[in-house]
Amino acid sequence: MTRYFAIGAFAILVLVLGGTTALILQGRSPLTIFQQPTALGGMGVAQNDDPFAQCRATTIAGGADTIGGPFELVNEDGVLVTSAELITEPALIYFGYTFCPDVCPLDTVRNAEVVDLLADQGAALLPVFVSVDPKRDTPERLREFTENIHPRMIGLTGSEDQVAAASRAYRTYYNSHDDGSDPYYLVDHSTFSYLVLPDAGFVEFFRREMPPAEMVEAVQCFLDAAS
Repeated sequence: MTRYFAIGAFAILVLVLGGTTALILQGRSPLTIFQQPTALGGMGVAQNDDPFAQCRATTIAGGADTIGGPFELVNEDGVLVTSAELITEPALIYFGYTFCPDVCPLDTVRNAEVVDLLADQGAALLPVFVSVDPKRDTPERLREFTENIHPRMIGLTGSEDQVAAASRAYRTYYNSHDDGSDPYYLVDHSTFSYLVLPDAGFVEFFRREMPPAEMVEAVQCFLDAAS
């Protein structure tokens, strides 16, 4: 049993108290990639050519194959791991940071609930948390964070170059407000969760406002189509 309900309650309290940070992708970066949701199969390919056409509810500029790819990051044990070593089962990847006051706890708690709801249906999904704040997010710090969210969640960090490379692969946005004067600086970042399958790679992203039940249904569609 996870402890994410307590984390979620705390995060909601922080949100109510006005600690919300604007962490929404705002088109300030060339990494802005997502268009508005469209009809299923709206990626510019024929549905017959796309095994996941019946599951898709979004359009991605350039196509889904422009997202994802290999990366190397450091896990909670301080060991360098590759994406190939990590993603041996369906994974849900989120880019955030452990000092995030509100958005990251809420999003990762939602993702943890999705993992457990899928497990109840007999489906496995690995939650992955990639830090965009490698200066503060040590492997030890990540372990504390992920253990409070979900026992299966894997935290990843690395050097600034390694984190930047992983972010580029998934075309995410982040911007640290660290000027050296405040140890509690904030980091703006995109808030999408990415569904990645071992053989297919990236297949879909989910916005933070999607409720768990709806997300479970969407993920299950991709898992069924991949089987």
